[in-house]
Amino acid sequence: MVVTLPRIVIERCHYLAECTEEPGVITRPFASDAMGCAHVLVGDWMREAGMTVRRDNIGNLHGRFEGTGEATLLLGSHLDSVRNAGKYDGPLGVIVAIAAVQRLHDSGKRLPFAVEVLAFADEEGLRFGSTYLGSRAVAGTFDSPDLDRVDTGGTTMREAMRGFGGDPARIDDDRWQGGPLLGYLEVHIEQGPVLEARELPVGVVSAISGQNRYTLDFEGEAGHAGTVPMGSRRDALVAAAVFIQAVESYAQSHDGLVATVGRLSVRPGAVNVVPGGVTLSLDVRHAEDAERLLASRHLTDIASQIAKHRNIAVAIRQDSDSPTVPCAPGLVSTLSQAVGDLGHPVLQLASGAGHDAVAMSALTDVGMLFVRCKGGVSHNPAESVTTDDVAVAIDVLARCLELLAET
Repeated sequence: MVVTLPRIVIERCHYLAECTEEPGVITRPFASDAMGCAHVLVGDWMREAGMTVRRDNIGNLHGRFEGTGEATLLLGSHLDSVRNAGKYDGPLGVIVAIAAVQRLHDSGKRLPFAVEVLAFADEEGLRFGSTYLGSRAVAGTFDSPDLDRVDTGGTTMREAMRGFGGDPARIDDDRWQGGPLLGYLEVHIEQGPVLEARELPVGVVSAISGQNRYTLDFEGEAGHAGTVPMGSRRDALVAAAVFIQAVESYAQSHDGLVATVGRLSVRPGAVNVVPGGVTLSLDVRHAEDAERLLASRHLTDIASQIAKHRNIAVAIRQDSDSPTVPCAPGLVSTLSQAVGDLGHPVLQLASGAGHDAVAMSALTDVGMLFVRCKGGVSHNPAESVTTDDVAVAIDVLARCLELLAET
């Protein structure tokens, strides 16, 4: 039986799934042994496709396929994962990019520009809570105070980087210095249900929605669960619960808005104690920045009103404010033409999830191609793509390279 390139891509994603910190599930953090395992595999696949391979200080893996001109087109995605992840979020984009280069190598073709595949070290922020570490280093926007972040085991990012073979004092060297760029293209599973609902294998991303993140601390008063009357309680958890319900209700009533409370901790966390304190996260996203900012202000105001009504305190800290990133019209047009040239309907859609393309937009034009995933499920072991859809993604990326070579 002939093993096709799309099947090889799927198999390679399965091989990468074995590179994990936790047996039986996929957990691949930044600068870990699991990431080192992934680098061995991906580095071999890059070399097999005719690329020269190097690793930078932050821990990104670079595979370069030389062209006949001075410019470079960047392709890539990330190799790290969330805890208990699926097989395709991130790795699919890296392996599809390698497959497109493999086609060039096998046919003996050289493009009028180089192609460099980037396997980013950390997009999810699992280990240190700081996203886009790898792509921010390449884009030249790495925040040096991040080096002092500490993981749950007490290791600083600086120490982790050294242990992985990088030099934190030379992280500025990771910034792109390879000459003129044509742009950055990223293939990624959709992580949503739109393509499946439209019965489409791929879609072209028009923009990546902006997002605001907050940490809220509700501080009431702990007390004995059996002796504090209901009317006298200053229950922080009840206040938090009312807020969470308000977040859901507000987001449901505003088209295009998504708002999530994804993390919550209760103090003191005993069955016989009225909760005195609650810390929770709030994530607000919308493709239009004005709507996102309006919703963020409204929801934080609601938190303050709930706290006041229940005679408890609330402290609100903004953790991030990321504007919407539009994909470059030229790359959107080229990807759309590639999809159409292959006989598929062209759908442009916004991404509600963040991607390395967000950070890379500070360096160069960005474009993204989404691949249909079953049920829109992501950040979950049930992530699934079909070999046929992967074949379309490879074909579209390859056609896109051809079109860029013709311009």
